[in-house]
Amino acid sequence: MHTQPIDFHPPAEEAPAFLLPLKASLFADRADRFAVLAVGHSLGDWLTFLGKLTRAQHDALQTLPELQLPDAATLEKAGSHGMPLLNASSLPRPTIWRDVLRQMAITLGHNAPEAAGRALESLATDDDARLEKLANMLLSGEPSAEEAARLPFVAAALQVVFTALASQLDAHQLRSLDVHGVCPCCGSLPVASVVRLGAAINNLRYLHCSLCNSEWNVTRATCTACDTDMGVALHEVEGSNGAARAETCDSCKCYLKIVYQEKDQNVDPVADDLATLALDMLVDEAGYNRSGPNLFLIGANA
Repeated sequence: MHTQPIDFHPPAEEAPAFLLPLKASLFADRADRFAVLAVGHSLGDWLTFLGKLTRAQHDALQTLPELQLPDAATLEKAGSHGMPLLNASSLPRPTIWRDVLRQMAITLGHNAPEAAGRALESLATDDDARLEKLANMLLSGEPSAEEAARLPFVAAALQVVFTALASQLDAHQLRSLDVHGVCPCCGSLPVASVVRLGAAINNLRYLHCSLCNSEWNVTRATCTACDTDMGVALHEVEGSNGAARAETCDSCKCYLKIVYQEKDQNVDPVADDLATLALDMLVDEAGYNRSGPNLFLIGANA
């Protein structure tokens, strides 16, 4: 494991504080990234399947009707009280998420790996109450090992619906929260952060939500879990191109990955995270705990 010095760039004056998900391209671009990362990778078959799952997410999102957002007064009240506008733990879930899950289960089940195929088959026939129980389990952050094979697909369906909801917001409605490591849109934890390229956002870091795919700007060289700037360091696997690094904090002993568009403009926080699990193993062995989940791995360590 190679430690990198922290490189800090001050934020641009007109940089947006929030980036909402692009409904037309987010999951399609992620599926393409999975396909690229799978080539020659030791986990290539798994990454290829995740690419197919992500493509199914794209297809579901494109056919999803416009969803009902909370009314303007409710959104304003949440924002004024420093709460996420679409709090996943309290917002009534659009029931269409179950239809999304069942359709993805049917679409993917025929060509899925054996274990995934069994999980998808059971999800396609589960009743509504059972599916809602699984959703509650996932969103509460308390997954069970018995459901580890099924929860990633539940997560995929919920991502579609919450991404749709987030994309219908106006970014000007969002406000920074006192807790910087929580999504201002849905209240979920980030999967990773992205150092982006382009005009006003050049070299700025944005945390990427694990659920709704919104992003929010946070200061670089600062721990995203405890906000300290002391004892923060970057690590990468020897011989890598540095497109994905782990930012560790000696104060809280947490870490989260950062992906860099300057190293590869096509990096994706979800796909590149899963393609660099060797980096997780290295920082885990060094005594650091991951501060935000990748929902395609949810339940794996329960």
